[in-house]
Amino acid sequence: MIYVWAFVVGGLICVIGQIMMDGFKLTPAHTTSALVVAGAILDGLGLYEPLIKFAGAGATVPITSFGNALVHGAMVEAQKSGLVGVITGIFEVTSAGISAAIVFGFLAALVFKSKG
Repeated sequence: MIYVWAFVVGGLICVIGQIMMDGFKLTPAHTTSALVVAGAILDGLGLYEPLIKFAGAGATVPITSFGNALVHGAMVEAQKSGLVGVITGIFEVTSAGISAAIVFGFLAALVFKSKG
């Protein structure tokens, strides 16, 4: 049943993003930013972790989980290290994903030719 809920929750997040682009005529950049901020706000309110426990990858794969990771890392490190932890926590939690995106983006640029 976890697969069904992951599909439903992940799909609903994507539907919300599509409605933002089609219905409100937002650009993909605006939509992505709004979804990241929504994930950050939901984590700040303590609502995103229960969603992750309920839907698993349906909540961790969409872009909203990036906002969740930023806030969650900052809050955990702030409890340990104070104000300095807010900054270090953001980088600690998201560094692997950002590093992977840079490395894989570079490798893709080497393999594929740009049309521009």
